[in-house]
Amino acid sequence: MRIFAPLGALIIAVLLLLSQSMFMVDQRQFAVVFQLGELIRTQEKPGLSWKIPLLQNVRFFDKRILTLDTAEAERFLTSEKKNVLVDLFVKWRIVDAKQFYETISSGSASVDAEERAKARLAQTINAILREEIGGTVILRTGRRIPRVRPVGGVHAPIAIVRMAVDDAYGAREWREDTPDGDELAYRTSKISRKICRNVAEFSFQLAGRMGATVFGGPKYTVSRQYEGMFKEELDAAAARHPNIPYEPMLIDATLAYLMKSDGESLVLPTLNRDGDLLSDLVLQMFGSIAGSESQVLAFDEAMQIKVLMTEAPHGTAPALEGKNVANPMAMILAGAAILSYIGSPKVEQASRAIYESVFEAVHDGRATTDLGGRLSTTEFTDEVIKRVQTKLEVWSGLRG
Repeated sequence: MRIFAPLGALIIAVLLLLSQSMFMVDQRQFAVVFQLGELIRTQEKPGLSWKIPLLQNVRFFDKRILTLDTAEAERFLTSEKKNVLVDLFVKWRIVDAKQFYETISSGSASVDAEERAKARLAQTINAILREEIGGTVILRTGRRIPRVRPVGGVHAPIAIVRMAVDDAYGAREWREDTPDGDELAYRTSKISRKICRNVAEFSFQLAGRMGATVFGGPKYTVSRQYEGMFKEELDAAAARHPNIPYEPMLIDATLAYLMKSDGESLVLPTLNRDGDLLSDLVLQMFGSIAGSESQVLAFDEAMQIKVLMTEAPHGTAPALEGKNVANPMAMILAGAAILSYIGSPKVEQASRAIYESVFEAVHDGRATTDLGGRLSTTEFTDEVIKRVQTKLEVWSGLRG
């Protein structure tokens, strides 16, 4: 009996070790093996395979054709001024698991690569729609959220006005092997003077409405032709608006300045990629990306807005689908933003009521869990609706 007990324990230990050393690859999947967080091999052939316990781990990716579907149709005005109802889906498939993971996940084994791929696809589709509606400018404004601690001394609004098309996004990319065994990666991107002018002019118009300073700019000192064109249009806009404060600064110095900002209200005009990065930084400086909306604007020749599309600046959070816990604040603000451009006093009043109701609710502790409250998605939305209705009724009585 004394012999069998250690032997049984040994057999169990061996079986446990074997179970931790094996993994099964389904015919519908790729297997990607990591060692201490580094991708070391992929396996496409189905069947039993081996790994080193504790040292190595395995992730699986679907090799079947996948579908990205939009929740509901959206209406767009094309560059030919035609109304189009867009209801779309995208079929996509992973053909190289190693390249897919390294491109999408940037080497982080903690990232849900397939969800990030869907987000990338959604961004690409959005960019195509922006081009079709003629959108040239994206506006995102960071603002104080009640009861949320910001970074540093920021408290006044900071708006990022960025190009909606061209630059690094939509650039042509390719790779070439060299005779000595190296590999070179190339990218060609473009910007147009018209879009540079739109971004510059709108930045100064916005700064005038906000009482803000137009601040920052491209790194034209190392890119005098490409980024220099944008700097030329910013300087020209400054000459057209001599009463608007203008402090040009290189993009890297702008980032450093934001970390020690003393709370001045700013408008930051940027290239497409710079603005994408900068807007995420600025919105998070105010404690949460939920306190802003994203606006895509198209202009006519007289710089009057002809098309406006608003949305939340964050992703779709598929992991929260159906749980009724997501913060709807940014989507509600997107609705308020689009109302502010209609030009009707009653509609503008409704827009103001929504903005005020959202931030007053958060100030009173009536918020979702990510902002320190206890409300669900629908409860927060109902709270905002109730406050909007009250404001509009009170204001209506005061007019009488």
